[in-house]
Amino acid sequence: MTGRPKPLGAVQAALAVAAKDLRVTGRTRDTLLATAFFAGLVLLVQGLALGGQEGRTSAAAAALACGAIWTALALAAAVGSQRAFAQEQEAGALEQLSLYPVAPAALYTGKLLGVLAPLLLVAAFTVPAGLILFGAEAQSWQGALHLAAVTLLGTLGLCAATTFYGAITVNLRAREALLPALAFPILVPAVIAAVRLSLGALEGWTPEMTAWAVFLAAFDLGTILLAGLLYPFAAEG
Repeated sequence: MTGRPKPLGAVQAALAVAAKDLRVTGRTRDTLLATAFFAGLVLLVQGLALGGQEGRTSAAAAALACGAIWTALALAAAVGSQRAFAQEQEAGALEQLSLYPVAPAALYTGKLLGVLAPLLLVAAFTVPAGLILFGAEAQSWQGALHLAAVTLLGTLGLCAATTFYGAITVNLRAREALLPALAFPILVPAVIAAVRLSLGALEGWTPEMTAWAVFLAAFDLGTILLAGLLYPFAAEG
């Protein structure tokens, strides 16, 4: 005797959506390549615009590198989130996804994980490339580990916000322009915190850095919780 399939739990549903998005990303690679190209282009333009390294102190080089890196990652997050939803809309699967008998927050979490993983790969290229481009470096292995943790925390915050606004703008005609316009004002605190924490990882950790880390973690958690609660309204839009 066969019965109806058992509904997926929230965690299983989120992982299933994330796995689906990652399979599509791995199969087509257009989102990953577009995100990586965009991040690299922004980083290169800033490196050329801000000039050479002559007469630049290590602190100034670190500050320029951190600002350029997080600007590139913020813009790349917007591109990745927009493509994640646009692909499903173009394939006619977005409406079917919203009909899954699971909590909308689980769908949001799955989409977030699907955007986060490729952006972390892009960050793994962008962060060292930015440091090399501006002549900055971590003073110790501990600083490098702090920088990796900051990259994970900051990237999570960027993806949390841009994924939510990607759901809002996917059905709009000017979604490519509207997503950054809506998301970037929200991302400013996270970008500032990530830049300050990255500087602390490169130049030396201070008690002030701990406060910034708590702030960034609170931003990430608050954004994820609020976006999960509001995701049903965003998806309907």
